[in-house]
Amino acid sequence: MDVCSWIRNLPSPTDWPESDSEVTLQLATSNDKSVLFKAERTSGSNTEALVTFSVSLHGFFHLPANPNKTLWVSNPCQLASNPVSLTVTLLHQLVQETIARAPTSNNSMIAPFELDPESISRAFGSSPPEPAFSRFFNLVFLCRLFWLCVSDAPAEAGLLFFQALAPSLHTFLQCKPALSAFMAKIGADGELLFMRTLGYMLAKWFILREVREVSSSPVTDNRHLGLSYARESHGLLLLKGYAPVASMSRTVVNGPRDYNGVFDAKECVLKYALAHQQLEAVIQLEYSAAYHADFIRVGVRLDNLRIHVTRLGFGGPEEQEQPYAHDRFHPTRVRVWVGPAAGSSCPASLTLGRSTDNPETEVETRTYVKGSLGKSKSSMAKAMVKSNTRVRRRDWRWEQGADGNTAIFEGVLCNYEKGARVATWQHRNGSNGEVGPRGGVERRCWNGGLVFAGDEYGEEVSWRMGREEVMREMDGGDLLKWRLGGKIWLSYWPCDSENSHYETRCVEWCEEVKLPLASGKYR
Repeated sequence: MDVCSWIRNLPSPTDWPESDSEVTLQLATSNDKSVLFKAERTSGSNTEALVTFSVSLHGFFHLPANPNKTLWVSNPCQLASNPVSLTVTLLHQLVQETIARAPTSNNSMIAPFELDPESISRAFGSSPPEPAFSRFFNLVFLCRLFWLCVSDAPAEAGLLFFQALAPSLHTFLQCKPALSAFMAKIGADGELLFMRTLGYMLAKWFILREVREVSSSPVTDNRHLGLSYARESHGLLLLKGYAPVASMSRTVVNGPRDYNGVFDAKECVLKYALAHQQLEAVIQLEYSAAYHADFIRVGVRLDNLRIHVTRLGFGGPEEQEQPYAHDRFHPTRVRVWVGPAAGSSCPASLTLGRSTDNPETEVETRTYVKGSLGKSKSSMAKAMVKSNTRVRRRDWRWEQGADGNTAIFEGVLCNYEKGARVATWQHRNGSNGEVGPRGGVERRCWNGGLVFAGDEYGEEVSWRMGREEVMREMDGGDLLKWRLGGKIWLSYWPCDSENSHYETRCVEWCEEVKLPLASGKYR
């Protein structure tokens, strides 16, 4: 399915066949049932020609007189000689209708809003990046089609959607240049609404795949099912990543890995609830550059790290009363890395800003002695010793490390009594009385969110790079390629419910950004 290319290859106003004003693309078909996408030219001169798009179903209804049903009709679009403007115009309507159906929770501060039509044009301009733009357009179209097939059509249409069209997500999600441009212009609120709508569709697809109701061969490669992008902005390196929990790789699990075989019905309900969750992460690093006679010093510190696990629901009262409605994954380990791009020819000397963790312990001892001089029996010497020990404990342990010229910031949630990492925790309320390590998370997480600010972890790492080599690699410009990435582990253990299920999942992102290192300036 490549709707974008099909639209661009539509006949021009002068070449449109007079005998048939309608052109049809078959999106999916099975057993005489089809999902069709149509383009219909309206009346008007060649200079003012308009085209209207529609999605319809064929063969899903048993009435011979009316085998077709139209599910969606677009606004009239200008059928200009430039096919790019046609796709951008249609893309705005698809995005607006998609974010209007975004899952929201009761405590969401984001209200539905109207997307500025010019924001799409500003994002892509007159020459969108190809093939990234085509993949992004197809991704948005697929997301809009999802809501049509599962909400406004028979169940057979929804199943056909997942069988024939959903596997194309692996290709369409590889659209990073277009995605970055789109996210930069749509704004943070629109970005969250769009990504939660996409995450809801992915969650449904993974549930169907796991219960093996989809007849197509299973796809095990989930590397492109989590979207991320990075950019530089006003002295900050910013990476945003989104991943439905169901698409993250399992590292620790208790219980069946899929829905094969016989298992407890309550566990099925739990896994269904956990599948409707999404990881949303923001990694923000502050950098500066100082120029010296022979070298350039680039310093980077962790400015803000925000991790949120959102529930992909619609916030109704009935959802809050469902079983396991309050159970969710929690972040238990975070790794962030930053440094020169892979293959960089600039020799660099990396300096870390924190020693390996050496836990600090404070011990306070008090001694009391009572006594008297003399031989009186009533004045016998008495002594009392009192000792107090105070230990500073932290649930999260932060370390710095290096891999070549790449600096690594790593935080791990641990059980401070035994030192065990929660991400590898194997016991939950077992016969030995051991309790899951919920306290460290509950003290830091609010509504599934975790924040680390620069005042808690502000040590800087720095690189010293030869000035001539840097200028040579920038090739006369002022942009130096830099690499930024992150890996996050989420863990689940029983919260308010009694069950034996626990698991840990992880996802990894890596992006390239360009640092504006203007010669002779300090940033």
